[in-house]
Amino acid sequence: MQLIVNILVLASIYALIACGYVLIYRVSRVLNLAHGELMMLGAYLLLATAWSFAGSPLAAIAAACALSLTVGVLVYLFLMRKMTGEMVLAAVLTTVAIGVLLRGVMVLVWSAQQQYPSQALGFSNPAIVLPGGGRISTFAALLVLTTGVVYGALFLFLRFGRWGVRMRAAGQNPLLAAQRGVNLHTIYALAWGLSTLTGSMAGMLIALDSGLTGSMMIIGLKAFPAALVGGLDSLLGALIGALIVAAAEVSLIHYVDPLLSDVVPFLVLIVMLIVRPWGLFGTREELDRV
Repeated sequence: MQLIVNILVLASIYALIACGYVLIYRVSRVLNLAHGELMMLGAYLLLATAWSFAGSPLAAIAAACALSLTVGVLVYLFLMRKMTGEMVLAAVLTTVAIGVLLRGVMVLVWSAQQQYPSQALGFSNPAIVLPGGGRISTFAALLVLTTGVVYGALFLFLRFGRWGVRMRAAGQNPLLAAQRGVNLHTIYALAWGLSTLTGSMAGMLIALDSGLTGSMMIIGLKAFPAALVGGLDSLLGALIGALIVAAAEVSLIHYVDPLLSDVVPFLVLIVMLIVRPWGLFGTREELDRV
């Protein structure tokens, strides 16, 4: 039972992060390799708002989420917008540069020492005993619940929401969408904002559950194979890919060697690239445009 719980929690982490990769790629065809750093920045923003809103944890969390959304929009407006119409490789390299810059700024501002936002917010994290003898921490359970809510909201937003439909149209045919009156820059800024918000939510919950260190961005990097395994243009694929990667990682950690934890996601990715390079739910056309 505990093995299943561990797989579910890790899959939720990867899925919540991976949907950010999918949102940006699906709309603008850009691989955001700074997503891990943006996720970590969201966790540090929670730490900062916890100090600013002492005694008001809900206000601190709301402020951190609002700041994360704003950061994503600003990254597009001031940096990625200038890459519109340029080679895809140039945009990808720009995200790499953004990630390196953010990493340095966060170390300078908050240092690389481990910190605990839950203590600053006054939260405790008791374990919950599940039927069958499994145990899960409160924030890990909240992370699983949050992942389900976020995916449900995104599916509804993209399927029925006015702006969600515009995002899908911009991703499928940006020229036609622009001719029909869709402001592509607004759509791209929205995608970056939502991507950063979902990634930051994952970072915040991870930090609340196990603490915050400068190496958190590695988790964001490990979630990238989940998005690729499922298919970069599919939210459902990101969910299934996260489950596959998490199941493989937890199983090998449990039955083989814990040192394999950082290697397994990329081994799964290599196998998928050999068998089905465009991912489980992706398409050949989408991958060819990367």
